[in-house]
Amino acid sequence: MSFWSSLKEKIEFCSEFWDFLKVRKKWWLAPIIILCALLGILIVLTHGSALAPFIYTIF
Repeated sequence: MSFWSSLKEKIEFCSEFWDFLKVRKKWWLAPIIILCALLGILIVLTHGSALAPFIYTIF
């Protein structure tokens, strides 16, 4: 599977999820998903860095 097809699938998933939130009026899910995504990005970007001990104290 190439990078572009994988990226296209991820974009389609995000688009379908956004449509789900709009149609089903599940707006309370948006902050949870955003928070999980931000924490995941934070963990990935600081893996093995000097900031890692400070991130673990958040949890």
